[in-house]
Amino acid sequence: MGNVNSSASSIEQSGFKDPDKKASTDELIANIQTLELGLEYQLSIKAEELVMLKKLGSGNSGTVSKVLHLPTQKTMARKTIHIDAKEVIQSQIIRELRIMHECDSPFIIGFYGAFLHEGDVVICMEYVDCGSLDKIFKLTGPFPDFMLKHIAYSVLSGLVYLYDNHRIIHRDVKPSNVLLDSKGNIKLCDFGVSRELINSMADTFVGTSTYMSPERIQGGVYNIKGDVWSLGLMLYELASGKFAFGGAPGGAAPGVSGLKGDPQIKTPDSILDLLQRIVNERPPSLKESDGYTPELCEFVELCLKKEKDRPDPHELLKHKFLADFPEPDSLKVSAKYRSDIKKWAKNVRRVQKGKPTK
Repeated sequence: MGNVNSSASSIEQSGFKDPDKKASTDELIANIQTLELGLEYQLSIKAEELVMLKKLGSGNSGTVSKVLHLPTQKTMARKTIHIDAKEVIQSQIIRELRIMHECDSPFIIGFYGAFLHEGDVVICMEYVDCGSLDKIFKLTGPFPDFMLKHIAYSVLSGLVYLYDNHRIIHRDVKPSNVLLDSKGNIKLCDFGVSRELINSMADTFVGTSTYMSPERIQGGVYNIKGDVWSLGLMLYELASGKFAFGGAPGGAAPGVSGLKGDPQIKTPDSILDLLQRIVNERPPSLKESDGYTPELCEFVELCLKKEKDRPDPHELLKHKFLADFPEPDSLKVSAKYRSDIKKWAKNVRRVQKGKPTK
């Protein structure tokens, strides 16, 4: 797989401005209206039709809330983005909306529609009830092997879909951007151009930088193998319960809440120290002597190899660790693990509601 170029040409063909050029607020409004008119299979949504149920998260650029769409009685996730802060980001918002509009994969969060409200862009997306893996880990601790397989398979399938169909690389694979629903489905969110919004939020830099590949930190051209590195770190952490590089500055891991630093590895003194470790030190590894399967150990090791030796998502989907899973973009979960995955996901939801597990 080669490097990913801007998808400006596909946007221009659909009436959108070049994302490399600054967009005025008027242009942004016009583009969103164009997008809304083109949503043949999405809903026509208005602000007054949404009832706030719960705030899910917030940052400098906006908020995410759980809402109810009254006409359909459908629960959604509403992402509100403040557009009056930085004009340079506005064209990226348009590109994000276009990509979300065109995505149709069981491994990518669904998109219902978008509109402008009081100067903000409001995006209505699929509500995924169990939430992100970082929050789930805080409740469950290390994940079982069958869930690690399912997560790896689903994330890789989502990455393959984004790249093969839209020439998009995610660029921000981490536990907070991987969601689980109570049926056991795993979905990617905040992909591709969403990084422009994430990177504008100072409070998220630490979490994002934690999963950066060595070549990205060194200023190399980013390609899809960088997402594979991030997946490897995420699997290591979800399996071991340890932060990959000995603990984050300040004593807490920046990626997954609840992770413990390895007592044998000195905690980084600063973010700069952390980034230097990612570049210069040997990547972490899982060991069979600690009870992990040889297939998982090898899979994580492959994800964390140097860029030239690191497999791409297509190659990893053929690895023996995922031998029991179907071809990418299949809606079927491996029959061998289907009941275990669904039971585990339902128990996560029960714990979140304060109920005993079954």
